[in-house]
Amino acid sequence: MSTPISAEPAPLLPAVTQFLQRQHGLWIDGQPVPARATLATLNPATGQILCHVSAGDAADIDTAVAAAQRAQPRWAALLPAARERLLHRFADLMERDREALAQLESLDNGKPLRVAYNVETQVAIGQMRYYAGWPTKLTGETYAVSSPGFHVYSRREPVGVCAAITPWNYSLVMATQKIGPALAAGNTLVLKPAEQTPLTALWLGELALEAGIPAGVLNVVTGLGQTAGAALSQHPGVAKIAFTGSTEVGRAIQRAAATHLKRVSLELGGKSPLILFDDTGDLDAAAQAALWAIFANSGQNCVAGSRLFLQAGIHDAVVDRLAALAGQLTVGPGLEAASDLGPLISASQLDRVLGFIAEGSRAGGDLIVGGHRLGGRLSQGYFVEPTIFAGLGDESAVASQEIFGPVLSVFRFKDEEEVLARANALPYGLAAGVWTQNLGRAHRMAAQLKAGVVWVNTYDWFDPAVPFGGMGESGLGRELGRPVMEAYTELKSVWVKIE
Repeated sequence: MSTPISAEPAPLLPAVTQFLQRQHGLWIDGQPVPARATLATLNPATGQILCHVSAGDAADIDTAVAAAQRAQPRWAALLPAARERLLHRFADLMERDREALAQLESLDNGKPLRVAYNVETQVAIGQMRYYAGWPTKLTGETYAVSSPGFHVYSRREPVGVCAAITPWNYSLVMATQKIGPALAAGNTLVLKPAEQTPLTALWLGELALEAGIPAGVLNVVTGLGQTAGAALSQHPGVAKIAFTGSTEVGRAIQRAAATHLKRVSLELGGKSPLILFDDTGDLDAAAQAALWAIFANSGQNCVAGSRLFLQAGIHDAVVDRLAALAGQLTVGPGLEAASDLGPLISASQLDRVLGFIAEGSRAGGDLIVGGHRLGGRLSQGYFVEPTIFAGLGDESAVASQEIFGPVLSVFRFKDEEEVLARANALPYGLAAGVWTQNLGRAHRMAAQLKAGVVWVNTYDWFDPAVPFGGMGESGLGRELGRPVMEAYTELKSVWVKIE
């Protein structure tokens, strides 16, 4: 909600100012390595250049993978308790630099500074601490085999060199979500952050070395997806690749990884349904949840509740509440304390979102609120009003395709059977939400919705102990929890003849 807070931007920390003024190399084998080309990273609130970073290519990926290969045996050989201490130290340094990381994230991505500090850095540090506890918990099993005279057990061993390609919407969280489990399991990593938001990844590379993590264990190669990202996906020295991003790019990575039969985990797109039944209860609380389900991070969220299904008895009341709440949101630069929503990430994303809004109007949608790019003092940035459509068909582009912007489609439904069929009609299956006071209905819906995570009477909650991932075209494998640690290890069975 908007508040009478000063619109003056927060002053940058001296360390952040100095970081932006540096010539940033690739972070390989514990030191900056100049690349042959550079690329600009922009402030989406102004369209102006924040700084230049190196644009890595296939040769740089070769260098980074070679460094990771050299470092991996020594890292894997460390006692588990020693790896834990180093990863906890890494988390300590992230905590020390939390304000700087939040400012960089707000500048590079555009999100409000208080969100970057209170949510993103908190989640990232929590994830790193969670993974830091795993090295001493990775155990095998013994097996009661039917063949006499054998002692049979299993070992969990690191897969080797891993690669991670991360997105721009939650770049710090997504980086730690992949660095943590890979390193905890004894692997080394080459991280390719999104070209739009590379800054916090570079900061993390330096913190890893300061924490005492050996050179070459964590390498950061900035660059474009079609060059550095493609080379990393295809590299024969990489045993596992983890990607978070669009379904289209995920397919390309899976095809490239198949050449060398790499392990692949993909967390891809979504078009998540949020379903409110007549017995929702507190409509004000539900409307607030629905508001942030779609508009958090300006809609640039893989689990955004972009399809809101309202049972007929509460439809009009919830739409009225949503329209009033959306109209009170303040859109502005992330460093301004009054901003509830920041800009979209880029000019191309702005054009994409405005194109969907125009298509919604052409398709006969009822524009409840929003629908325009913001001008005036915000005209140089990539700002769009929170936008709500009603009256669109389920097959319309706005209602069926992932927009990745602040655009909500609202639908009316009659009963469980109808809404389940409509909610499950798309090929995505990342997340879903259900609001009801009927316990049986809550469990029925959770069981039948095709989604990797279902929230009941809440939305968009995560914990590093809880697995997360999608079904269908929303991905392969799981992040977080025990399953991600299993994905970063090989399971070896050992037969010992004792008679």
